[in-house]
Amino acid sequence: MKFSFDRDAMIKEVAIAQEIITNKSPISILSNILLIAKDNTLTIKASDTSVNYITQIPVDITEEGSTTIFCDKFMSILSSSPNGEIEFDQQDIKVTIRPVAKKIKFQLKSIASEKFAEIPVANDVPFFEVPSKDIKEMIQQTIFAVSNDPNRYFMTGVYFTKKDDKLVMVSTDARRLSYAEKAVDAGINFESAIVPTKILKCILKNAPDEGNIQLAIVDKLIFARFGSYEFSSKLLDGQFPNYQKVIPESQAHYFKVNKLDLESALKRTEIMVDKKVNRIVFKISNGTLTLISPESELGTADEEIPCEYDGEEITIALNSSYISEPLRNIKTEEIVFEFTEAMRAVTVRPEPAADYFHIVMPMNLNN
Repeated sequence: MKFSFDRDAMIKEVAIAQEIITNKSPISILSNILLIAKDNTLTIKASDTSVNYITQIPVDITEEGSTTIFCDKFMSILSSSPNGEIEFDQQDIKVTIRPVAKKIKFQLKSIASEKFAEIPVANDVPFFEVPSKDIKEMIQQTIFAVSNDPNRYFMTGVYFTKKDDKLVMVSTDARRLSYAEKAVDAGINFESAIVPTKILKCILKNAPDEGNIQLAIVDKLIFARFGSYEFSSKLLDGQFPNYQKVIPESQAHYFKVNKLDLESALKRTEIMVDKKVNRIVFKISNGTLTLISPESELGTADEEIPCEYDGEEITIALNSSYISEPLRNIKTEEIVFEFTEAMRAVTVRPEPAADYFHIVMPMNLNN
């Protein structure tokens, strides 16, 4: 196999392959990428056996063929090479890589392409289209709230389902929940599924802000296509919790606060928070929100900021991370906290209300 390619174009594609590959051993086929040169097109494939990646770029082919090479070392060679054309020449198990603009050549050992893992192909799969911007926003609003408990593997992904004419994404770790929805065509149908975060991170990082993403959920797999890329992943097994029971039908009270004020005050009071517990106290009274880091061996901190609230004073203890993480993804200038009692679920949403919100379960005030 022999072909030449543009260095910058190749770097972009191989960098994505590096995101997929988790095995870094040079003698493992799982640390390699598969290269197939045919019809002046190079197909690049990467897999970690759960998440897969396929893309194509134009190249000048002298001799068609296929092989696999160690991804990390190939990327290092590309990164150290000057801009411009690079020649790739494979003879038996030896691959020679030669930047045209420099009198240097690199040689890598390859592994036969026949040993590369079979990647699922989306033939005759019913894809549906969703605006790329919508999917990325939904991922941003939900991906941080998944569980990291391996014993609750069915909560380590984001739940995809369809409700009426809306695509719904939900994540939870049993102490908080994030919900996002977007309108989709009425004719779209798919089985509800739990999608691993790895493929969602790939979509979030690499999908464009404009245009559409094609999605398909079938046979315990999810496929995502956009541009020249196709990603696929195994779905997570298990029964996702009944998230609708967690979402309050109504809340009796609310307070409204400026997002920047809250972010700044939270950042300062978190300095004194016990990281093992991560508890921060919200004391809400007429016109004032006081953030308090409970006293620890190191000390304490509190800060007052203005808020819009008219009601009896109430104190609620919350996990500070469960507040700061949604704040980073809410885009409005003001945020509303809805609540009924100190130990019942708190709803955190943008103001004005949008197509996403977050639910946080309070903590005990004293232990």
